[in-house]
Amino acid sequence: MKPAHLLLAISITAIWGVNFSVIKLGLTTIDPLILAGVRFTLCALPAIFFIAKPDVQWRYLIGYGLVFGVGLWGVVNLGIKSGLSAGIASLVLQFSAFFTILLGAWAFKEAISRYQLAGMGIALCGLLSVICITDGTVTMAGLMLVLLGAVAWSAANVISKKARTTQVFAFLVWSSAFSPIALFALDYAVNGSTGYSALVSQLDHRAILSILFQVYPNTLFGYWVWNSLLRRYPVSTVAPLSLLVPVFGMLGSVMIFDETLSLGKIVAVVLIVSGLGVGLYGQRLHHAVSRGTVRMG
Repeated sequence: MKPAHLLLAISITAIWGVNFSVIKLGLTTIDPLILAGVRFTLCALPAIFFIAKPDVQWRYLIGYGLVFGVGLWGVVNLGIKSGLSAGIASLVLQFSAFFTILLGAWAFKEAISRYQLAGMGIALCGLLSVICITDGTVTMAGLMLVLLGAVAWSAANVISKKARTTQVFAFLVWSSAFSPIALFALDYAVNGSTGYSALVSQLDHRAILSILFQVYPNTLFGYWVWNSLLRRYPVSTVAPLSLLVPVFGMLGSVMIFDETLSLGKIVAVVLIVSGLGVGLYGQRLHHAVSRGTVRMG
């Protein structure tokens, strides 16, 4: 990978990691579901008027929009609002990789390797480390909600794979149009007009910057650049860099909210990121080492 493209890829992982802290800033004045609804409204509008509908069935656009917008980000916002720190949320959400493996085995009859099982075991030890954190940055409700969001992300990945689209940006824009109505309706069903009254009266510069950051650098620009790099380079070159997301997520929470980086959190980060590395890339690395050994022999 060219140095400029490597720097760009790392920048995107930094944006995605810091985004969890940016979400938390927005949640100080905006209800979680409304914040997600505004985000996806701006992801769809006005872009949808200038980008042709991708060549996929409507059910995939609707399904992805609801699962990605409501099931993932609506629920993650609720998890952060429930007391889970932004850094821990960015870390726990990475369990979506393992849920995707399990769903892939069910939906596409894909075999689960021993490296994937080992990675899951290591990452689960990291999750236990998260549960044991007692400094107030972890709540059980928040943890369960973000894990539920991770399940939704894996379901969104399966929907995207079934859609088989190469028009990733158009797919993201058009599917985003189906998220806001559900998010706004859910918030109204739960909170009535309270959240909307607060949105009008309490909207401040932090909330506006939070929304704009989530829509443009994080969602539209981030996914466009990442998928462009995936088309230019092998997946094995680009994808491992996503392991940096929880690292930047934790650092962002430390810098923006002065979150204490305790030994327990460091252990959790090391275990979960290591588990992801083993589960996603262990077999590839083993084959590469084996080929190198054969050639040397």
